[in-house]
Amino acid sequence: MRLIKSTAIISSLTMVSRVLGLVRDILIANFLGASLINDALITATKLPNLFRRMFAEGAFNAAFIPLYARRLEEKGDKAANQFAGEALSALLFIVALIVIGFQLTMPWTLNIIGGGLEKIAEPGTRSVYDLAVLYARITMPYLLLMSLVALFSGVLNTRHYFVVAAFVPVLLNVVWISILFWASQTTIPLETLALYLSFGMTFSGLLQLGLLIWGVRRAGIRIPFMRPRLTPGVKRLVVLGVPGMISAGITHINIMVSHFISTFQEGAPSWLYYSDRLYQLPLGIIGIAMGIALLPALSRRLRAGDDSGAMMSLNRAIEIAAYLTLPATMALAVMPEFLIGGLFERGRFGPEDTAQTAKALKMFAFGLPAFVLLKVLTPAFFARENTKTPMIFAAMSALINLALGAYLFFTVGFYGLALATTIAGWSNVLCLIYILLKQSHLVFDNRLKSRLPRILAASIIMGIACWFLGARAQSMLSGHILNDYTLLLFVCGAGLSLYVVFAFLFRAFNINDFKDAFRRAS
Repeated sequence: MRLIKSTAIISSLTMVSRVLGLVRDILIANFLGASLINDALITATKLPNLFRRMFAEGAFNAAFIPLYARRLEEKGDKAANQFAGEALSALLFIVALIVIGFQLTMPWTLNIIGGGLEKIAEPGTRSVYDLAVLYARITMPYLLLMSLVALFSGVLNTRHYFVVAAFVPVLLNVVWISILFWASQTTIPLETLALYLSFGMTFSGLLQLGLLIWGVRRAGIRIPFMRPRLTPGVKRLVVLGVPGMISAGITHINIMVSHFISTFQEGAPSWLYYSDRLYQLPLGIIGIAMGIALLPALSRRLRAGDDSGAMMSLNRAIEIAAYLTLPATMALAVMPEFLIGGLFERGRFGPEDTAQTAKALKMFAFGLPAFVLLKVLTPAFFARENTKTPMIFAAMSALINLALGAYLFFTVGFYGLALATTIAGWSNVLCLIYILLKQSHLVFDNRLKSRLPRILAASIIMGIACWFLGARAQSMLSGHILNDYTLLLFVCGAGLSLYVVFAFLFRAFNINDFKDAFRRAS
């Protein structure tokens, strides 16, 4: 089964990127902590990332990959590459206008996500909001670069060339880690360090685009460059892309809503950022990798009339997602303070930051299965060129998140934003499952129904063990990186080993399943 092999390739390289991302965040916590400068930097980087994930990776991938796969299956390489060229010119033109528009209006449009940042400064200094505007103007071209990266990645993924496309996100982390390592060897103001990191983000986009263009050419794919035209293919791309922009980016819409509200409390954007980054580690490795591999697989199976094969792929995707996600959920939920303290609590990141970040992480943890399932379920709609249904449920979910998040923020505290995001995510998932079941596009097979309870049982046992070990290891944290990381490695390793043992004893998986899958894919 090609899906498992593709997911394994993408997950492995995504894991490298996420681990380096974790190293990057540990260094940022050490240098910037939960300071106002970090709040400004986070706000500035979230603006291009929001539109990248919604517009480029969300709308474009949701619409482009099924259309490109259809051209490839029905008309061959030349027609598919011609369509890719049309899409490239249209994408470049539209996103360039968006970037220019933001650059000209940044002092006002940054209020979309940073409206609560302090706008008053001492004479001769910049306010936190002014710093965020400066950083955002530097990082905004990253949106244009990443939009082109999304196109070339979609082309490679559809043709089953996953390695280069999965590797390029590593480059952002390499650039930022290099800047932070250099900063550790000298003394520079925090404002200047954040400025260098902003430049580093855009520079990494140039590196990613260059590597992908090289990968496309090396694969023998020739995409023509032409002037923007509203061809029938581009029209269809726009029709599918607008709702896809909303539906595929729902997780990020919810996170951005939370970020906007959080800017009204000093430190809250940073606490949410660190907790978000930690739960994004399994989400990126599992959910995003699964979605990248699943959409081309479903699209090509459906184009070939293989409905039963598409159904099997969807069932196996849910099974793999559960097997990898449920233990991660348990670990994040039962020992958040131990994980946050061990990873981040040193330098400018203090005990209060650990306690506050842990509150948000626990709330996010309960939503992790939902966020992963969104990556698995939405391709079942996109592959059928149906982006409208996920868009409707995404809009409903965003409204739930906005209303509930605002209420909880002013009643229980900033971590209520994370809880609202989790509830909104589950609402979206349940609606998608209901429609898929109703339309018979998803039928749970016997293997999935048998294994899900066993996976859950093994995860619960692992969670109890992690709670016990984490509570005792937390008192042994000292702030020394070698000691703390050794404790983290021991507790997490013990929990993972226990999960694998009980999953095997409960027959939640079978080694032969993986052997057969790779044998068929080879």
